[in-house]
Amino acid sequence: MLQAVIFDFDGVIVNSEPLHHALFNRVLAEVSIEIPWEEYKKEFIGFDDRDALRYAFKKHRKYITRKKLQHFIDAKALLVETAMERGEAAIFPGALELLRSISPRVPVAICSGALRSDIMPIVEQHALTAHLQHIVSAEDTPKSKPDPAPYLHTLSLLPQVEATQTVAIEDTPAGIRSAKSAGLQVLAVTNSFPSSELTEADAITDSLLHVNRKSLEDLIY
Repeated sequence: MLQAVIFDFDGVIVNSEPLHHALFNRVLAEVSIEIPWEEYKKEFIGFDDRDALRYAFKKHRKYITRKKLQHFIDAKALLVETAMERGEAAIFPGALELLRSISPRVPVAICSGALRSDIMPIVEQHALTAHLQHIVSAEDTPKSKPDPAPYLHTLSLLPQVEATQTVAIEDTPAGIRSAKSAGLQVLAVTNSFPSSELTEADAITDSLLHVNRKSLEDLIY
């Protein structure tokens, strides 16, 4: 029996990765770093902002202090929050419909590497609060995906929910590894990566328009 469904946010609910890439480069322009889209897609998607910034500085052989790291995190967070409030990131087809259709029957949560300030404008705009048991964001765990910590923390907030009876919906290899390492079943959606790069998932779909509660339940049998 399906006991819970946990959605990733960026790349699953919201088509925000191109926006994150653009704003990531905007704040990094201060130190003359630019990450091409293909490089960002291959190496950065799946990280939270803290780990992505650390990786960018390390890759470009630049030193960053803890204070400066927080400066970049805060600067990007403000840009993303403003963009989300303006509706600059589109919702993926079928995502909200699936979330709303599941929530009356089984618990639904979000487990994301995005900051809470990135997530809440979308949650509020689309009246999702009543449909979500919990929202776990980048601030809630010391380690980000692909570490299992975000999913383990999300599961800890869902009483009487077993990992093996829970389905995570992910769009990145890092997210899939995080969920699988925490013991969850995973449905991958090819919003950010081709199916050939999502093979660690238990099932793959090209759109959440084709997914319903029954097809999610089938993943746990």
